[in-house]
Amino acid sequence: MKKRNSESSRLDRKTVERNRRIHMKDLCLKLASLLPPHLFKPSKDMLSQQDQIELAACYIKQLRERVEGLKRVKEEQAITTTRTSSSAMTSMMIGLRLPVVELRDFGSTIEVVLISGLNKNFMFYEVINVLSDEGAEVISASYATVGDKVFHTIHAQVRISRVGVETSRVCERLQELVC
Repeated sequence: MKKRNSESSRLDRKTVERNRRIHMKDLCLKLASLLPPHLFKPSKDMLSQQDQIELAACYIKQLRERVEGLKRVKEEQAITTTRTSSSAMTSMMIGLRLPVVELRDFGSTIEVVLISGLNKNFMFYEVINVLSDEGAEVISASYATVGDKVFHTIHAQVRISRVGVETSRVCERLQELVC
């Protein structure tokens, strides 16, 4: 009876070990398939499993270093942008004649920036009506108050791309409305 149990447990262990090896081999193949082909010079079949794993580890380290480098560049650019925008905002505030109407045309989208004083009020819906009359659909609109100035930003999209929007006409109409 003991002999049979030991034989069956030995067979179970062999089966478990075989299944484990098959599973590990599948995992290694999946890992190797995720690596870009330019890393393999001859072909995947010529590299041993250990070489494929080492190659994958090196590739992951390179990617990690690249991500860290890109994060540093992004942080540096954010700091530079913050400094530039704050100094530009300060210089803009000094010599600013109100109201200001800026219109930027990006092809199928338009960005309108209106800067006015707290004492110069206009109906915001009238600005939206001007854009709508000229063939643009407002996607988003926001405002912020800084000191005694109100900054309005409107993003609009052209309704019919073939026709477009006459930005100079929009700018003229907004100037008339705001000034």
